[in-house]
Amino acid sequence: MDYVWIISGGLLIVAGIIGCFLPFLPGPPLAFLGLLAQQFKSSSPYSSRVILLFLVITVVITLLDYVIPVYSTKKFGGSKYGVWGCTIGLIAGFWLGPFGIIAGPFAGALLGEFIASNDSAQALKAATGSFIGFLAGTFLKLIVCFAMGWYWFTSWI
Repeated sequence: MDYVWIISGGLLIVAGIIGCFLPFLPGPPLAFLGLLAQQFKSSSPYSSRVILLFLVITVVITLLDYVIPVYSTKKFGGSKYGVWGCTIGLIAGFWLGPFGIIAGPFAGALLGEFIASNDSAQALKAATGSFIGFLAGTFLKLIVCFAMGWYWFTSWI
């Protein structure tokens, strides 16, 4: 029966890593479920402290994934319109698939800044900030998913 939990945990970890790039798969939560599946083996490989720590990290990273693009837009000089555009673009992009989750925040911030100031250079700078924020969020999710993958791997060797 342990092999069922090992295989299901591994599949969830792989799905979590893929979910770091695809908006319709929640990457870190899937990877966390992969770790949690290991707890059902005949001997639980992780303490409750490790599971709780990864749960907190998963929640924080999932929330940061939505906050970082908006924050970086603001940091790159984006106005309230750019931040709102980035947020709306992120939500709209979620429904447009993998390309939409990348282009949505960028296009929303660009459009919002262009409406606010009619300055294309500033609008492009703020939109670039949103894209950098998206890349930073993806990188953080990958780090967390690979860390959970390492814990999964070490639990059965």
